[in-house]
Amino acid sequence: MKFDQLETERSNPRTRNLDELSTYEMLRIMNEEDATVPLSVREVLNEVASAVELCVRSLEMGGRIVYAGAGTSGRLGVLDAAEVVPTFGVSKDLFVTMIAGGQEALANAVEQAEDSIELGEEEAKKVDITEKDAVVGISASGRTPYVEGILKYARKQGARTILICNVGTPRLTELADVTIAVRTGPEVITGSTRLKAGTAQKMVLNMISTVTMVKVGRVFGNYMIGVKILNRKLVDRATRIVSEISDLSYEESEKILEASGREVPLAILMALTGLGKEKCEESLKRNRGHVRSALKELGGVS
Repeated sequence: MKFDQLETERSNPRTRNLDELSTYEMLRIMNEEDATVPLSVREVLNEVASAVELCVRSLEMGGRIVYAGAGTSGRLGVLDAAEVVPTFGVSKDLFVTMIAGGQEALANAVEQAEDSIELGEEEAKKVDITEKDAVVGISASGRTPYVEGILKYARKQGARTILICNVGTPRLTELADVTIAVRTGPEVITGSTRLKAGTAQKMVLNMISTVTMVKVGRVFGNYMIGVKILNRKLVDRATRIVSEISDLSYEESEKILEASGREVPLAILMALTGLGKEKCEESLKRNRGHVRSALKELGGVS
């Protein structure tokens, strides 16, 4: 497919005279165009759900989630992976990121790096992708050679592969177990996929990482129970989480949190079951840290 045939490269008829509009009118049109993005994402929720299941399976097998992209797509992958660590209290090794051009590309454009399939394959080898991993290729055009190289290598290794793109017929779909094609259409500025396409990618990545973390037990109800207690503010937050989930007083929750060694999932289980640290710790270990499963095993309220 030629570049001018890609949906993301076409000119948007609504913004043909953009440079002649008032500041307010420019902003109004941008806002109206952006408002279409969540509706486009809604159309692919089944595919996003399938991607989440693949990611959960990989983590349960001891694998990782690998984000790979170039330009805006690559930066969004790095951003999402970086935010997962403090939000859910997981190891920084759980989400691996690959961006064409490496660290320099985070702050400066290294656009030519995206044109090499070989570079993608070489970098995929460096991060040691295995059959346990889930590899998420992010490419607005659905054809980026760098992403192609990574997905090809991942398939050879037996990894699960996912493609996030913004066109209806992506060339790389043959390399993906799941294709999430969020059709955002022509951009306000022709070809500038940092706009609607990037917004859609950010939304989908948020969904994948967040729901995956929920399903592997890093959330209880709607509370971030994987919080790492690093300062006084976080001690207070953790205490309130235990208190609100268990309906115990702040003071009682504070004592249980301290008794747990400031491990929030363990403190929640102790508070809900009334059992000691050792028994709750053993149950959490058997249930891979999943509080809801451990609670059922111990006969608590679930």
